[in-house]
Amino acid sequence: MSILLVVLGFLLLVIGGEFLVRSSVALSFKFSISKMVIGMTVVSFATSAPELLVSLQAALSGSPAIAINNVVGSNIANIGLVLGITAMVGAISVDKSFYKLNWPVMMLFSVVLYYFLKNDSLLTAIEGAILFTGLIVFLFILIRSTKKDTTVEEVDDSLAVVSNFKIFIWLVIGATALYLGSEWLVDGAKEIAMAVGVSEAVIGVSLIAIGTSVPELAASVIAAAKQEKAISLGNLIGSNIFNIASVLGLTAMIKPIPVTETQILSSDVFWMLGFSAILIPLIFIPKRMQISRIKGFLLVFAYGIFMFLVFTKNKF
Repeated sequence: MSILLVVLGFLLLVIGGEFLVRSSVALSFKFSISKMVIGMTVVSFATSAPELLVSLQAALSGSPAIAINNVVGSNIANIGLVLGITAMVGAISVDKSFYKLNWPVMMLFSVVLYYFLKNDSLLTAIEGAILFTGLIVFLFILIRSTKKDTTVEEVDDSLAVVSNFKIFIWLVIGATALYLGSEWLVDGAKEIAMAVGVSEAVIGVSLIAIGTSVPELAASVIAAAKQEKAISLGNLIGSNIFNIASVLGLTAMIKPIPVTETQILSSDVFWMLGFSAILIPLIFIPKRMQISRIKGFLLVFAYGIFMFLVFTKNKF
């Protein structure tokens, strides 16, 4: 039954990713804004919904390690696994806005989260509100900065004449499929993990994090296959920002999240910071403004090392 849930969950996530990409591209035509912005708002919010539900449920049910490690592990997976696989599907061209705004904001939120957790081993309601407020400010700056650029990259012209009702239906179908798919995938993964006796912290940073990152993987790979590279990269960076600011921010505002597992601050958070920081040298060396297939392979390889250490540390 557990394996069936995982398979069905994956299928729903692929379907959800397809509908989200279609609705996002159509929205970029409607509002004459860049696909990068659409990817970092609509798609990112929808694909971050599983993390929000899992973290909120974990915090309320007395499993704070899952709540934090779900987000930390998901952010690591988004770059190491999802971005890596997406780049292996096809080299990703990087826009200047990536290192001028998007990447610095992602790093800022990551460092601030580490400070909040390290300060008193607790993410308080006030700190959660600060993170969420920061997200609102970022989105305002992001949208305002792209208003001058009314050009939309060449995509399927048929999406330019899609009705608002159809876009809404696509968005609802995509978000619903992602939600149900993530729930089934996570439930199946948890049952499998429990059967082999893995701790909550390891479940949160590995299986649940991967499970809730599958929407990003589905949406990004489909976008990359359709040459929608702006959406695939914007979706990942935006999702990481949403994970910290909205998922942990909103969860902490409802119930403060204590740090109950030492490896969160001694290891996992540093892996998250490391994967985020390595993106800058990757896009400049050796070929500028591009994440090639080789770079994608290196990211996936590094993620494999991370996962190996997570499970071997749990055993010994």
